Amino acid sequence: MERGEQEPRIDWVTERWQQLGSEAVEVSNHRTKILIAEDEHAVRETLAALLEAKGFAVVTASDGDEALAAVAEEKPDLVLLDVLMPRCDGYEVCRAIKSRPETRLLPVVLVTGLQEVSDRVQGLECGADDILTKPVHSAVLLARIRSLLRLKRFVDDLESAETVLCSLALSIEAKDPYTEGHCERLSKYSEALGRRLGLPEEQCQALRRGGFLHDIGKVAVPEWILLKPEPLTPEERRILERHPVVGERICAPLKSFRHTLPIIRHHHERLDGGGYPDGLEGDQIPITAQILQLVDIYDALTSSRPYRGGLAPAQAIRLLHLEVQRGWRDGRLLDEMAAMLREIS
Repeated sequence: MERGEQEPRIDWVTERWQQLGSEAVEVSNHRTKILIAEDEHAVRETLAALLEAKGFAVVTASDGDEALAAVAEEKPDLVLLDVLMPRCDGYEVCRAIKSRPETRLLPVVLVTGLQEVSDRVQGLECGADDILTKPVHSAVLLARIRSLLRLKRFVDDLESAETVLCSLALSIEAKDPYTEGHCERLSKYSEALGRRLGLPEEQCQALRRGGFLHDIGKVAVPEWILLKPEPLTPEERRILERHPVVGERICAPLKSFRHTLPIIRHHHERLDGGGYPDGLEGDQIPITAQILQLVDIYDALTSSRPYRGGLAPAQAIRLLHLEVQRGWRDGRLLDEMAAMLREIS
């Protein structure tokens, strides 16, 4: 964009989104892979033949330890897991899969000859997505598998969309060498502060996402404004202050981001109503936006800039206390953040 152009354009956001989205589709558009973990050779081979005939790629394991190794190495799309296996039974394998962040959303179907209600309850408590009783009818098995794979594709699409947005946000951060690692730090410490305050899981997850995506709207701000060392003109500041609204608009199509949108839009509001874009006051500002804002300011103060070095942590906290006294920030949140930073330093 040339200097003097009044309205920033975001046409290239769509192009970048489509480009990254195509890359995500290419990654996910592979032959569906199913892991069969079953200690009985005949049963294992029968299941493998059935699924291969339906076009699935099949990986097999004969005990629990092999199953866990195959999950790590083969990265299957779904696991069929016998309950009674040597070395590590199906319950333990399922529990291990669901406890790891990288595999917790992997669909697991327990296949068992056990008939007691307590056995099914144990399977559900381990996190199994479905439980089938032997002998399993092939039509029922295929229907359950396809149902879970449809759900997994939906979840994968959401994760791909989040990856696209985070990639776009990081590309904005990369334009300024002085902000390297800023988004990652905001994500980490904002989520940690949210958990310290006992916020619900969905709000903590929103803080993690918000750390990366809070400034995504700056894609619509010309670089010469973002990197300008001198004070901005009123017109330049007007353009810059549109970025929370633009960022919210970019992320709004993802309904799973409903708790993240208020962070993106309101992380520049002030308790006295002097912030932007909406001039919210006091409790009108979501607590998640206030949390991320505090961490954002602290990180900016303690990071080096072309016109100054980074402040010591204690100096940054003192400056934030001055903003509390002016009625701009919440003193309780600042005290909690300061205590958290002391504990992890």
